[in-house]
Amino acid sequence: MNERLSLSDDVASALRLRHPVVALESTIIAHGMPWPQNVEAAAMVEAEVRAQGAVPATIAIIDGRLKVGLTRDEMERLGRGGGGIAKVSRRDMPILVARRGTGATTVAATMIIAALADIRVFATGGIGGVHRGAETSFDISADLQELARTPVAVVCAGAKSLLNLRLTLEYLETHGVPVIGYRSDRMPAFWSRDSGFGVDVRLDEAKDIARVMESKWQLGLGGGLVVANPIPERFELPLEQMERMTEQALKDARDQKIAGSALTPFLLARLNALTGGDSLVSNIQLVLNNARLAANVAAAYEALSLP
Repeated sequence: MNERLSLSDDVASALRLRHPVVALESTIIAHGMPWPQNVEAAAMVEAEVRAQGAVPATIAIIDGRLKVGLTRDEMERLGRGGGGIAKVSRRDMPILVARRGTGATTVAATMIIAALADIRVFATGGIGGVHRGAETSFDISADLQELARTPVAVVCAGAKSLLNLRLTLEYLETHGVPVIGYRSDRMPAFWSRDSGFGVDVRLDEAKDIARVMESKWQLGLGGGLVVANPIPERFELPLEQMERMTEQALKDARDQKIAGSALTPFLLARLNALTGGDSLVSNIQLVLNNARLAANVAAAYEALSLP
């Protein structure tokens, strides 16, 4: 075990006993939602994982340690810190650890730390991807490269609709990352159930997803998988409405010269304002929905290795 890795007692016990564990990211706490809804939502997601019979492992870097399983005080530290908390991807991890800093982990960094702890299932809201205008900006999320290299299944509501979803799917295909639609033939677009694009395969049961995970890694193919889980229908926001508001939010970002790692948090906050808070409500519900499915997938995956 990596000497920089620090597991909470319940996570360490669950891993030792081969009980299902679900990794959870922490950028959703520091950068994805406002205080205090961010910490409240994080606690709800952990409770949902437990209700499904799995152990939640919220991940962050705290004072230079790779923490797998946060205390309430640690979550509140991230939530209150908000934009003052470092947003950590693969590139940033060695710097933050060397400086004994504290940061919230993105999808990419959460996958890395989860894999170090031998956790194979991770629930998040939506993955990053190829940004609009990437043909000139080259702005492509490190999440995609991590999915190509790190063996973790990521349960999500697709990629954020702020992105170029067609190019995101092309990138995943090129790098051999399967995109599985859970009880859906369509790739969801975060707040909306149908992006207009298809998935590689539809699977309707957690046990079938677990078998694909096992097959991929037994074949030595490495890398992760995307499990695309559409937002519950009653919390869906229409794709056309969100597209109009996204264009407005992107214009606002350009006008204010906001780019790089600050862009997605700005856009999420702007869309929350433009939708009158509806996007935040939907965001919380889709994460809860992903946590439920991830717990079931984790249980099914552990069951494959039982005698």
